[in-house]
Amino acid sequence: QVQLVESGGGLVQAGGSLRLSCAASGRTFSNYAMGWFRQAPGKEREFVARISWSGGRTYYADSVKGRSTISSDNAKGTVYLQMNSLAPEDTAVYYCAAVRNSKGLTRRASDYDYWGQGTQVTVSS
Repeated sequence: QVQLVESGGGLVQAGGSLRLSCAASGRTFSNYAMGWFRQAPGKEREFVARISWSGGRTYYADSVKGRSTISSDNAKGTVYLQMNSLAPEDTAVYYCAAVRNSKGLTRRASDYDYWGQGTQVTVSS
């Protein structure tokens, strides 16, 4: 079992920045890669970024590439998503999720095994 708790969401003006955090716990969370997804009202949940605990390889959706950075602190069991140059279209609930390493580099939400409760990000114009 893996438990995930997000924090760091809030209200920010367009052009601003936020850093989201996801604290992971559980006996074997190191056997999982970590991802961030987001879901805007009326839209499907979409992939944002992914990082592996081992090696730290990162992957991004085109919509956030160059504006966002995913990182991890293995000692703390925490994954971060630094988001810069935020725009109103980034408004969504952001979720942290964990996927078993054996599932490969999937970006499908349905493949992820554990989810946090989500944190709201609202970008005003």
